[in-house]
Amino acid sequence: MLRILHFADLHLGVENYGRLDPKTGLSTRLGDFLRAFDTLVEYALKNDIHLVLFAGDAYKGRKPSPTLQREFAKRIRRLAEAKIPLFLLVGNHDMPRAVSRATSVEIFDTLAIRNVWVKGLPGTEVIETKGGPVQVVALPWVNRGWLLSKEEHMGQSLLEIDSLIAEKCERIVEKEIEHLDQKIPALLVAHGTVFGAVYGSERSVTLGQETIIPRSAVINPAFDYVALGHIHKHQVLHEDPPVVYAGSMERVDFGEEGEEKGFVVVEIDKGQTRWEFIPLEARPFITIKVEAKGADPMSQILEALSHFEMKEAIVRLLISTTAEAAPLIREKEVRKGLEEAFLVATVSKKVERAPRLRLGGRWVEEMAPQEALERYLEAKRVPPEWAKVLLAHARKIIEGS
Repeated sequence: MLRILHFADLHLGVENYGRLDPKTGLSTRLGDFLRAFDTLVEYALKNDIHLVLFAGDAYKGRKPSPTLQREFAKRIRRLAEAKIPLFLLVGNHDMPRAVSRATSVEIFDTLAIRNVWVKGLPGTEVIETKGGPVQVVALPWVNRGWLLSKEEHMGQSLLEIDSLIAEKCERIVEKEIEHLDQKIPALLVAHGTVFGAVYGSERSVTLGQETIIPRSAVINPAFDYVALGHIHKHQVLHEDPPVVYAGSMERVDFGEEGEEKGFVVVEIDKGQTRWEFIPLEARPFITIKVEAKGADPMSQILEALSHFEMKEAIVRLLISTTAEAAPLIREKEVRKGLEEAFLVATVSKKVERAPRLRLGGRWVEEMAPQEALERYLEAKRVPPEWAKVLLAHARKIIEGS
């Protein structure tokens, strides 16, 4: 039996909603992402994992700092020294803009680190593991910018380029399948957006936003398992063979608030594939929405806060209130009610204001009382004789006041 660990989209370097850790001098958010990575490494070491597949995007940016590279390398080294083969696919965040420049993970290949394979170009690797040999077909991120820069594709539209890339992806995979040994388990590792996938914000993937990999390129009985990266939401696109996005291991922002984070463990035994999603304790993101429109808006806010477990969470508070209630909201007390939170991202107030009345092409607020009443009576088509009497009485009241 072959046991595989599949993860993706580590994105070391994401520091939004973080603060400086006085113990390390680094962002607390880097600590979050490294803890997730450490948990994964420990799992691999303690649970007889035979192969680790990383489906791309090691860092947030193409030019990671030496500190980020050091921290990533420490964990790679632990797996390599434990003689657990590690396959690193190049994702869009790992890839340089210029073809001649190195990817952010290429150094492991350059140094020929034992038990580490890096793939920045399509191809197949046969890897020996404790569970036996396995064939890994790589489909890294396809940079359409490179095609656009080629003379033969000058003047082509993005839609034409994307169609060309989709066809190329299919041809690449088909070509690799032709050379596979049917007696050995085969895996496909790809980084990109497969048609039908859903982003973390739950918006459906549509053409035109980015290059779409056709489902036919990844759903093929030649593969025992398809490991995907790029989309942060864990999801299954096909059951047999399993086509799975592992998702990211930490939440990046509030768009991923309700998503479970983790990695996937796969077992392949005699042509049968089983897999399991292993959840991680990612940093909680909590949005608290409060309607504070009563006579005592503070009690409404504090009551709402009491229902949330905010310890270790990154919190945003969205208050909906009225112009009358807004001055009664004391921000210092609101902040005190949020003091258990790991970090308060924002406290915002949306003030609902009464609709303004417009008469005769002007706002009522801009008119004198007598003129406003006169315009109002005209708008209501009050008979002139009645309007005259009402205006006379109004004038006495206004002047008397």
